[in-house]
Amino acid sequence: MSAQDRLTDALYGLGWGTVKKLPEPVAARLGRSIADLAWKQRGKGVQRLESNYARVVPGASPERLAELSRAGMRSYLRYWMESFRLPAWSKERIRDGFEAKDLHHLTEGMAAGKGVILALPHLANWDLAGAWVTTKLGIPFTTVAERLKPETLYDRFVAYREGLGMEVLPHSGGTAFGTLARRLRDGGLVCLVADRDLSASGVEVDFFGDTARMPAGPALLAQQTGARLLPVTLWYDDSPVMQGRVHPPVEVPESGTRAEKTSVMTQALAEAFATGIADHPADWHMLQRLWLADLDPAKGRP
Repeated sequence: MSAQDRLTDALYGLGWGTVKKLPEPVAARLGRSIADLAWKQRGKGVQRLESNYARVVPGASPERLAELSRAGMRSYLRYWMESFRLPAWSKERIRDGFEAKDLHHLTEGMAAGKGVILALPHLANWDLAGAWVTTKLGIPFTTVAERLKPETLYDRFVAYREGLGMEVLPHSGGTAFGTLARRLRDGGLVCLVADRDLSASGVEVDFFGDTARMPAGPALLAQQTGARLLPVTLWYDDSPVMQGRVHPPVEVPESGTRAEKTSVMTQALAEAFATGIADHPADWHMLQRLWLADLDPAKGRP
């Protein structure tokens, strides 16, 4: 393990070991202070966040984008402070920490017995939403995690999420899709963060007026298993309670090839994600390149 990897692992270990012991108001203030410091330094992540917000809020002035990026970093650090503290939260705190609108789309889908896929963008705190599902609703689920470096850091994330009641599969290795399909055929729940393609083989979608690539997995799983595919968006308000909405099902088109159906369904997911992101842009934690024009200028518009 390199010195950089050891440092990264140690810092995350310090976060999980120290922040979860802090009183909640102290942790919240600490998160805001770290966010403001990072925002003032204007590193690559902050600049990319601002660039992404410029697409989400077209015509925004530099002052407005600066306000958004500061709020975005505060939201991002709120996610981390909550995540570090989640293992120490009581079941009551988890149950009271999230409020879901239009939950009937999920409960009806689970009652049908054919499985449900929840697809989310990087909005607010998807780990808290997952812990709420396992704690409040009593529904276990399976998810996929990107293999992080160093390996010890990935192991920390897996242990953390499994401690919240999730089954975690590695994104790489080629076996995740088959396991997810089996869980769905058994009537289970699968939750996937699906607004950024990690395989470079995803589906091109129109997203805020330009082309991005999103994972094909949610749409393919729905086609192959008959499971209900539901977009979910999350956001923070001024209270300690995170908010969320379960959107209506994305239906499988009646005609077309598998690739055509996948394209239509992934575009529908992108449009649901865009609705939630446009309503709450500061809670979208996308500090990486997403649009093809940013990933490869040769693929951008003339």
